[in-house]
Amino acid sequence: MVVERTAWERRTEWPLVAAAFAFLAAYAWPILDPDLGGSARAAASAVTWSVWIVFGVDYLVRLAQAGDRRRWFARHLPDLAMLVLPLLRPLQLLRLVTLVQVLNRSAAGRFRGRVALYVACGAALLALVAALAVLDAERGAPGALITTYGDAVWWACTTMSTVGYGDLYPVTTAGRVVGVLLMVGGIALLGTVTATLASWLVERVRDETDETDEELGRLRDEVARLTAALERPGEVAGADGEPSIVPGQGPGR
Repeated sequence: MVVERTAWERRTEWPLVAAAFAFLAAYAWPILDPDLGGSARAAASAVTWSVWIVFGVDYLVRLAQAGDRRRWFARHLPDLAMLVLPLLRPLQLLRLVTLVQVLNRSAAGRFRGRVALYVACGAALLALVAALAVLDAERGAPGALITTYGDAVWWACTTMSTVGYGDLYPVTTAGRVVGVLLMVGGIALLGTVTATLASWLVERVRDETDETDEELGRLRDEVARLTAALERPGEVAGADGEPSIVPGQGPGR
C-alpha cells in the first residue's frame, strides 16, 4: 500500500501543481477584476470547482491506499478541512509548495538551504493567498477598510510578521478567520527562521571549537617534542620525525 501511494503521489505531483496554478488564476481573477463579465466569472467558478474535485479525488485515493487508514486520516485532518470547508478551500493553493521540492533537487543541496527555500516560497505564497482571501471577504462589506489588493497585501505582510500596525483590519467574520490562520502561519514561519538561524550559529561555534581543539592538539605535540628534546640535548626531532643534530653539539658531545 505504501509503495502504491508513493507511486500515485509521484505520478500526480506535476498534474496537481498545474491544477493548483489553474486554481490560483481562477480564484484571483474575479477578485482582482470585480467588473468581470458573467460568462468569464462562470468560467472561473467552473475551474475552481473542477480543481476542487481533482483535489478531492486525490485525497480519497491516498486514503484508500493508506496502510493504516485511521492513522492516516488523523494525520491529514487539515487536508480534509480544506476540502469540506469552503472558506479554507483557497489554502489548497499550498500544493504549489511541491514546486519547491522540484527546485530543491537542483538548487539547494544542504538542509539549511532547503529550509530557507521553503520558508521564502511559503511566506510569499501565504501572503498572496491570504491577501486574496481577505479582499474577497471584505470587499463590499459595511465599514470595510481593506478594499484594494494593495491594502490586502500590506495587511497580510504586517499580520504575518506579527507587527500588526492596526491601520487596516478585517471587519467580517470570514476576514477575521483568514487573519487568525495567517497569524498562526506567520508564527510558524518566524519559528522556522529562528530555528534555522540558531542552527547556523551553533554550527559556526562548533567549527570554531573544532579549529581551536586542532590548534591545541598541535601545540601539545610540539611541547611534547620539545620536552623530549630537552631530556636528550644531543638530538631534536625534526618535522619529519627524524633526529637532527643540534648546532654546536656533535654526536658524541
